[in-house]
Amino acid sequence: MDIRFTETVLRDANQSLIATRMPFEAFAPILQTLDKAGYYSLECWGGATFDSCLRYLDEDPWERLRKIRKACPETKLQMLLRGQNLLGYKHYPDDAVKLFVRKSVENGIDVIRIFDALNDLRNIEVAVGTALECGAQVQGAICYTISPIHDLDSYVKTAEGLKAMGVQSVCIKDMAGILSPKQAYDTVKAIKEAVGLPVVLHTHSTTGLGFMTLLKAVEAGADVIDTAISCFSGGTAQPATETMDYVLREYGHETGLDTKKLKEINDFFKPYRAKCLDSGLLNPVVMATATDALTYQIPGGMLSNLVAQLTAQGKLEKLDEVLCEVPNVRKDMGYPPLVTPMSQMVGVQATSNVLTGRYKNISKEIKAYVKGEYGRAPGEISDELKQLCLGGEQPITCRYADLLEPAVEKTRKELGDKATCDEDVLSYIAFPQLAEKFFDAREERKTKTFAYTIREIGEDKA
Repeated sequence: MDIRFTETVLRDANQSLIATRMPFEAFAPILQTLDKAGYYSLECWGGATFDSCLRYLDEDPWERLRKIRKACPETKLQMLLRGQNLLGYKHYPDDAVKLFVRKSVENGIDVIRIFDALNDLRNIEVAVGTALECGAQVQGAICYTISPIHDLDSYVKTAEGLKAMGVQSVCIKDMAGILSPKQAYDTVKAIKEAVGLPVVLHTHSTTGLGFMTLLKAVEAGADVIDTAISCFSGGTAQPATETMDYVLREYGHETGLDTKKLKEINDFFKPYRAKCLDSGLLNPVVMATATDALTYQIPGGMLSNLVAQLTAQGKLEKLDEVLCEVPNVRKDMGYPPLVTPMSQMVGVQATSNVLTGRYKNISKEIKAYVKGEYGRAPGEISDELKQLCLGGEQPITCRYADLLEPAVEKTRKELGDKATCDEDVLSYIAFPQLAEKFFDAREERKTKTFAYTIREIGEDKA
């Protein structure tokens, strides 16, 4: 096969269209078919899945991964990791990062796509090194964005830095679907010529560019492309798997995909999509083409969450104002790429600016960013924001994780019997309140089950 596919329906398509609310039981019956369809990999974990499992789905994210692994023994399982942020929204100590990566591999992950939201490679060194030590395939990801300070040379330089770390492939990660066909061709070609590694392209259909962008990327030599099964494709998700398979076959490419299996997978998900539409979980707004995204550069998951948040506040009519404010906040912050956690931070601040007044309220995350806790800002942060956030204090210039105390052993002691394994410890480190609530609910279920079993035994003896 000269071009391979990564299927995103279990992670990014789900995240982009329905804010990662797809429970395990919704896709469990189709896992064996996904495993036989001929994909290079199934992106099924990482990103927002971990948070959503604990926050909304009452699932243990680690158990979810193990179940997928058991059902899919033949296909590589892939995750998205935010470097020193892991799957959360702040930096974690090195001992937590190392243990998290190791446990991800032990529980079934084969391919780890690792990125830093600022393309600050200092923030992925530990995760990349640990993943390589554990035998995982490491994709070093470059967050693609458009700004006065991001250009082809900067992306090639980042790719060279990734190669120096030992990654086995480079992913161009276009979170907002703003990578044009020409830019895709030029970027893929330049990176392949510079580093000689396989190149993966990840994009979204948000702006309508996705299909053309993937095709030109393949023409330039891309080795793997990210797509979503058609009924969960388009809009803020990825281009459709079946469509790209059809087009590439016509051009003489071998994809290795089984078209009959693809139809079976799509037919399976159609009723679930209809259910999501009926319930309002899938909002038609995120399924449409939004060319304005070429200006505001909002990724799919961010847009769906903005829509959900404004709807919950009864302020959806303010969406256009918020979208217009996003580029202003981003410029003030030195043009960070809009990817988690930067996208959430910029989106929340833009929303606050529209609803309460410009910088009347500044989130603690924005203040931490300006202080340097997330890494090196790509460009200059505005003097106004510096003054409001720093008040004359000097920002951090070292790798912020170097200032953090180890957390794993301390958390083990803190949790005691509440943590049944290291995976529980890591869940708590990433999301303390959510994990504790989940642990309590899990214990309550065990108690009820035990009481019910004892009662049944008593009735049988009687």
